[in-house]
Amino acid sequence: QVQMTESGGGLVQPGGSLRLTCTASGGSLSDYSMAWFRQAPGNEQEREFVAVISPYLGTYYSDSVKGRFTISRDHRKNAVFLQMYNLKPEDTAVYSCAASSRGRLTTMPPQYEYWGQGTQVTVSS
Repeated sequence: QVQMTESGGGLVQPGGSLRLTCTASGGSLSDYSMAWFRQAPGNEQEREFVAVISPYLGTYYSDSVKGRFTISRDHRKNAVFLQMYNLKPEDTAVYSCAASSRGRLTTMPPQYEYWGQGTQVTVSS
């Protein structure tokens, strides 16, 4: 059974940076698309798409983070990263990583089979 674990969240001031890491265990995800979603305070029922990386099709970002966030992966470590720059208060959320066997640039949560528990990112002065 694949398990995914996020780390790297925390409290940061507006304009600051954070790097999130998601590590998978229990199986190789080299053929999977890996993505980051987030759940904002007061909207915990909705998983907002942030970014996805496909082994075949590159990367894709939501308009709200394009140009500020970068998604990357390390196949040897079975990990995916989210480098976040110029953070804004509206980026405050629980960030979760997910894996999809479809291998596409999908933004829909139901198309992801594996999920991590999430890591809290708080942007505040």
